[in-house]
Amino acid sequence: MNNDKLKNLSVRALSGAVLAAVMFGATLLSPWGYLALLLAITVVGVWEFYNLCNGCGYSPQRVLGLSISAMIFILGAGIFAYMTLGKTDYADATIIFIALTFLFLAVPTSFICELFRNEKNPIANIGVTIMGAIYVALPATFMMFVPLLLSGDNSWNPWYALSYILIIWANDVFAYLTGMTLGKHRICERISPKKSWEGFVGGVLAAVAVAIILARLLDGDFVVWGGLGVIIAVTGVAGDFVESLFKRSASVKDSGAIMPGHGGMLDRFDALLISAPFALLYLILIM
Repeated sequence: MNNDKLKNLSVRALSGAVLAAVMFGATLLSPWGYLALLLAITVVGVWEFYNLCNGCGYSPQRVLGLSISAMIFILGAGIFAYMTLGKTDYADATIIFIALTFLFLAVPTSFICELFRNEKNPIANIGVTIMGAIYVALPATFMMFVPLLLSGDNSWNPWYALSYILIIWANDVFAYLTGMTLGKHRICERISPKKSWEGFVGGVLAAVAVAIILARLLDGDFVVWGGLGVIIAVTGVAGDFVESLFKRSASVKDSGAIMPGHGGMLDRFDALLISAPFALLYLILIM
């Protein structure tokens, strides 16, 4: 291994360790630390998505798009607080009402704003503006409720939230290792030339194994957690492909540079964004 590769590996390892420490620290601190982490993913992720859109020749309405994303998050946080605390007050109800009103008017507002921008592709600009919130903010908001449903009684346990991340990481790591050692049959070279079916199977098996181990440690149902591992792994891989497709369209290697050696926020949490809606629906149905 030459010096450049060794240096890049060291930077990547250090950056990954810092990211893990921040995620574990924020989540273990309090549920509000967990929400702050999700908010950071939302804001930076939406911004990076709009940068990708610029690279594709579109001009999203950034301020409005970020405002829509924030209101979706605020609405989710209000529901999260009600579920965990079991009560709400006049101020909470007012905030939720304001968020709902804003979201109700957001789409027609985007039409009106485009009238004054004098940009090419107005229909596409409106579309990518709203898509930023749907792609990033909505799944990040869904992630608020996954640990509450896993608890079975809407109580907060930080390890349920961290379990989701650990399952995704297990899938990523073992898919990479299996693909590097055994990978021969490519899934979709047009989008991601290095991902193989062998790596995919290895990642899914690892995700299920970690999910079952976590179920044992947290007194969860093995079948429920095993199924969750399958859903997270399969849809998480789809999330990787989706972001790769976006980056190829924008002709960039990474979505950003916020994490040295890892790229941007979307590069690290692309699997979570696509898997969260499927995981939440699975838990709603099975619980």
